Amino acid sequence: MPNPPRPRVAALTATALLLSCTLAGCGGDSHDEDLPAQKLSWKDCQAPSRAEGGGEAPSPLPGGAEWQCATLKAPRDWAKPKGDTIDLALIRAKTSGPKDRRIGSLVFNFGGPGGSGVTTLPAFGTEYAKLRTRYDLVSFDPRGVGRSAPVECLNDPQLDYYFEQDWTPDDSAERTALLNNTKEFNAACEDNSKKMLPHVRTTDAARDMDLMRQVLGDDKLYYFGISYGTELGGVYAHLFPEHVGRAVFDAVVDPTQNSEQGSLGQAEGFQLALDNFAEDCTSKTEDCPVGDTAQDVKDRIAKLLADLDRKPIPGIGQRLLTQTAATNGIAQALYSKDFWEYLVEGLQQAYDGDGRVLMLLSDSLNGRSENGEYSNITAANIAINCADDKPRYTAADVERRLPAFRAASPLFGDFLAWSMVSCTDWAVPGAADHPDVSAAGSAPILVVGNTGDPATPYEGARKMVEALGPGVGVELTYKGQGHGAYGSKNSCVQKAVDGYLLNGRVPAAGTVCS
Repeated sequence: MPNPPRPRVAALTATALLLSCTLAGCGGDSHDEDLPAQKLSWKDCQAPSRAEGGGEAPSPLPGGAEWQCATLKAPRDWAKPKGDTIDLALIRAKTSGPKDRRIGSLVFNFGGPGGSGVTTLPAFGTEYAKLRTRYDLVSFDPRGVGRSAPVECLNDPQLDYYFEQDWTPDDSAERTALLNNTKEFNAACEDNSKKMLPHVRTTDAARDMDLMRQVLGDDKLYYFGISYGTELGGVYAHLFPEHVGRAVFDAVVDPTQNSEQGSLGQAEGFQLALDNFAEDCTSKTEDCPVGDTAQDVKDRIAKLLADLDRKPIPGIGQRLLTQTAATNGIAQALYSKDFWEYLVEGLQQAYDGDGRVLMLLSDSLNGRSENGEYSNITAANIAINCADDKPRYTAADVERRLPAFRAASPLFGDFLAWSMVSCTDWAVPGAADHPDVSAAGSAPILVVGNTGDPATPYEGARKMVEALGPGVGVELTYKGQGHGAYGSKNSCVQKAVDGYLLNGRVPAAGTVCS
């Protein structure tokens, strides 16, 4: 978890698959082009690029519907809309229903920041089959991500080393090493992506979405934002309230927090998820294989991590499972209750000296494929966060705050506290302490909070509703586990979301699903 405290879409997509300058900012000159009038050329999708995570081209949907891909031109610098352009990668599945029932395009952002919508939407496309009866399903790689002028920093061997470093320094030597490695990462981002770094803010991506809305031919933006996608949706609603159609925010980022508060909230959220995992495992009728009581489960995990800090164990190939990788792997498994069985298996193996499963989980969080190639999710995640977030923290700042982080989470506190130095010495200043999502005049936005969400704690949903302003945000609570609610397949949540997006029925504020 060495990245800044924003939810990571990789936690869902990569684990579901568990058991340079071609597009890197190289747009054309667009001085005479009317970008809203451009026509998209939809074609069969290629296999995902290396920056998108690699793999095979998306398979057809049930019934044979093919995924189609296109490229949208957008200004590199929205302050110079007639200047150089970049290419943004889009994907869609056309509506399965009759044309006279079609509402428009439903645009998805699955989070990150840094997640590729072009690869994520096909991975979960069948979950949105009902929504496809009245919408074209559309997603995209936001600027800086995947095929859309991707930010590039370190190469694959360098990233292996970067993720192996100790993110919980115990002495001055380890602290110096961490700070030096962070500085080298940030310098590599500037060297390899200097032209894009000032232009990957969430406000830039929101303007891209409004251009996308126009080119897709919709008077309103119909939107489904998950995780960081809720922040992007909130920023869009602030900038273009009159263009908001039906929108859903699921797994909601708290828009009132600065980066330190976001990190602390995640420490509390992941600790809650760990507590829930331990309680679940030990409350079942059969014996829990990783502890006799919930506290015993957590004590054994703490001992494992302390042992790995002193002596890593064999992982995958020549790589060792370090304390950092094991903590990453545990966090990855806590993103969804469906992944808890992998956590049990990984812990059992690690206690026997085998780190393979926890390393697989860690690799998926970091965007590393089986062949050792990394997507650009980490580079994009850090670049977007650092461009968005104004605060810059020193090692002394972190050390002063460590007691609060350790109180929030004995297991994750140190990791998330030290993640705050990720933007130190960044080449581009941060835009603000937190995003502005006030959206007076917007259509209603359904805001779904999950009481057991580790990455975007439940309280963020209420804060988003308040920040959107009176008459805009409509809160729905899901009493469940994991990151997000709609993907849990809870029938109450899905009925409420589908009813709004398909038929415009706004649930009563304060609706609770369990």
